[in-house]
Amino acid sequence: MNDNERLLKKESQFFSQASRVKYYNIVIRSGSGAVVTDVDGNDYIDLLASASSTNTGHAHPHIVKAIQDQAASLIQYTSAYFATENEANLAPRLAALAPISGPKALSWGNSGSDANDAIIKFSRAYTGRPNIVSFTGAYHGSTYGSQTLSSVSLNMSRKIGPMLPSVVKVPFPDTKRKLKNETDDEFVDRIFSDFKLPFETYLPAEETAAILIEPIQGDSGIVKTPQKFMEKIYKFAHDNGILFAVDEVNQGMGRTGKWWSIDNFGLDPDLMSVGKSLASGMPLSAVIGRKNIMDSLNSPGHLFTTAGNPITTAAAMATIDVIEDEHLIERSAKLGKVAEKFFLDERKKFPFIGDIRMYGLNGGIDIVNQETGEADADATKKIIYRAFELGVIIISLKTNILRFQPPLVITEPQLKKSFIILDQSFRDLDEGKIILPDNTMEMGWS
Repeated sequence: MNDNERLLKKESQFFSQASRVKYYNIVIRSGSGAVVTDVDGNDYIDLLASASSTNTGHAHPHIVKAIQDQAASLIQYTSAYFATENEANLAPRLAALAPISGPKALSWGNSGSDANDAIIKFSRAYTGRPNIVSFTGAYHGSTYGSQTLSSVSLNMSRKIGPMLPSVVKVPFPDTKRKLKNETDDEFVDRIFSDFKLPFETYLPAEETAAILIEPIQGDSGIVKTPQKFMEKIYKFAHDNGILFAVDEVNQGMGRTGKWWSIDNFGLDPDLMSVGKSLASGMPLSAVIGRKNIMDSLNSPGHLFTTAGNPITTAAAMATIDVIEDEHLIERSAKLGKVAEKFFLDERKKFPFIGDIRMYGLNGGIDIVNQETGEADADATKKIIYRAFELGVIIISLKTNILRFQPPLVITEPQLKKSFIILDQSFRDLDEGKIILPDNTMEMGWS
């Protein structure tokens, strides 16, 4: 029994199955840049970036030093009562990066989940309205509020209801739902009609506080909202006094080749949630919004003992330094095109590769039955498992979508090496050479 197996066996007696989506039998010990190393000393090129929470890579020296220096000075003092130096410097710096016009303010949290809870709180407080609208396929987090907003998995509501009241979900405009011979404009018009139906039948617009959307849905497959649909719901919101809120937890901090995914649309949100890579994976989040909205609650309406603490805010300051100084946003855009070309070329060789969606170093690649064009979950598991055996960490979204989100610091040689491994995995699948161990059928979301 190797160290990976030994530690996983030890952990399994005390760890809830609700707390991990099962993929590979690996225990990660260390990481550097775009490479992680397990407890048995095996290296893997990381194409997951810890669920897009380490956009600056693993153990970046500048961020490590910021954390170490701060830990030697002050580890924790709660921002719920007093400001600390890093927190006071970070607040205006982060607010200035938000694509929100006019005066802005923010509130700290510990995860993207509570940042999306905050969107519920502040939008209700500001508007005096109860209802919140979110979209099918969304993933907004795992607190009760953010989990109610989500609908990427039935296990996020199964056995734990009732969920938060006054949350209404409308269809997300995934272009896979286009009808045969339907134009893009016809599709948008049809889905927007579905969007409006609740407002025309049982959901008064004047009692709706906010519409929350992922401009590019993450856990449903890296799916971009059509521009015209986004413009329509944006106008609908503002015409009806409804706040327009965006979730930037997965897709922000340079992931799409821009600071924020909403920057791909040229629209100005009222509220936005930020987390994951904000502090390079350290537990820090923020809700940022127009100042008059953020002033609609008084303390202790949204505060946490450890939120905005000295170490996480030091990490966030250093993270922004790295993104700016190493031009990671431009790098994401450039290398994303390289990755897109690779997958397009692979599709010419392997007809089981379906739709390819790439926005910066950020992609969803559909694996389909080459005869029917339907999702092929078994083939997807074989591909990601074979890639893992060969030294690449990549996982699936839904049942059949490869999640391609490497750290933005990945080197071009590392990227090309990962392409060689993925090509080998595709080839082995095509030649019927991959046999999955019995327990791998449990891999992935359910």
